[in-house]
Amino acid sequence: MDRLSATDAGFYYAESEDAPLHVGSVSVFEGPAPSYGDLVRLLLSKMPQVPRYRQRVRRVPLDLGRPVWVDDPHFQILYHVRHTAVPKPGGPEQLRNLAGRVLGQRLDMAKPLWEVWLVEGLEDDRWAVISKVHHCMVDGIAGTDLMQVVFDLDPDAEHAAPRDWSPQRSPSGAGLVAGALTETVTAPLRQLTAGPAAVTGGAKGLVSSARAAASVLPALARQAVTPTARTLTGPIGPHRRWAWADAEFAEFKAARTALGGTVNDVVLTAITRGFRDLLEGRGALGADTVVRTMVPISVRQAGERGSLDNRVTAAFVDLPVGERDVRERLASIRRQMDEHKRTMAAVDARSIIAMGDFMAPTMLALGVRASMQAGQMWCQAVTTNVPGPRVPLYLLGRRMVSAHPYVPIAGGTRISIGIFSYLNSMTFGINADFDAFPDVDVLSEGIRRGVDELVALAAGRPAAAAR
Repeated sequence: MDRLSATDAGFYYAESEDAPLHVGSVSVFEGPAPSYGDLVRLLLSKMPQVPRYRQRVRRVPLDLGRPVWVDDPHFQILYHVRHTAVPKPGGPEQLRNLAGRVLGQRLDMAKPLWEVWLVEGLEDDRWAVISKVHHCMVDGIAGTDLMQVVFDLDPDAEHAAPRDWSPQRSPSGAGLVAGALTETVTAPLRQLTAGPAAVTGGAKGLVSSARAAASVLPALARQAVTPTARTLTGPIGPHRRWAWADAEFAEFKAARTALGGTVNDVVLTAITRGFRDLLEGRGALGADTVVRTMVPISVRQAGERGSLDNRVTAAFVDLPVGERDVRERLASIRRQMDEHKRTMAAVDARSIIAMGDFMAPTMLALGVRASMQAGQMWCQAVTTNVPGPRVPLYLLGRRMVSAHPYVPIAGGTRISIGIFSYLNSMTFGINADFDAFPDVDVLSEGIRRGVDELVALAAGRPAAAAR
């Protein structure tokens, strides 16, 4: 049995009626749309490379162990691949509205946790694919690998015919309990019997992690007393607003070269302008206000690309929305990110994540559900940057021209921003609670203004004054 890791199980347990925890994307293609049947046959031909797409999550009775992946004996691809259209000629607003409704709906947790929607009717003879995959199945980096499995690098690529498939027999309830109890006993023993080097290395890792944790306590103390934009957090409803912003990758590279820092530092600085405009419009902006965002960081190693599970940790960054000067915003973000990098270098984040495997499964399930229901006030947003391919991708011979990411919201954090780079573009997908963010377009337009002011500053031109 393939058991969910502690991180993946946490994402699965956190799913609720008002907090669907799938990631997704909207990809637009040029050329005439393929037929529904051709898309279904393509996905069927790719299934042997991603067997998880025919599996569902099965819980262990009484949550005595973490859930396991089992083959779905009733798998039917026609349920997972949907076909729809917008009234011609559908523009960006029509596609965003449709994608917001589709991405805001929960996946059926009793079936394999994914959907693909073929969307026709777009202007300029284009069409789109809306994809959804539950977060317990992939993180952003693994999701990029999946996209490269489904898509082609060659427009003339040939595809194998779909092969017959027979599901493996699902274990009984008693078998699930027995396997969970065995795993609970044997996993710690495997660590203890791995040899002296492993034990010594683990002890050293704990010592270095403790030292690193002590070194970040001052930063955490500062964050605890920093005035954050707490009006952005609160209860989450069942509906979503979705918006996006577009930029060129060269714009961020030019700003990085002229102003310093990394591309990610520049991206966060542009997002800071968006949140500044949002809070300014609400009359909730103070000179010292920050928007604290969680920035997921992949700890996936090069040899682990393609494995379909979550290997992520997180940093918390205070976006200085109250700061009027663009250079100072970038400098503040750069200092914080550099500090996080030093901490990550001292901490074995992979060992910390693995410690969750020793947590009692029942306590893990109860703890995740309780934390999601209680909400939190520590951070106000999630911002995740996933590097995509820098070469063209094709689906059934049609070239992908753009892709916008979708990142879920939960636990009182009512807005998330996914960033995705493809070819020479960088796109922002903004997912927000419907009732809390009627002004989500102010944020998306503000991000674009943030890019413009950084480009102007890099070129030595006067940037537009912040409000």
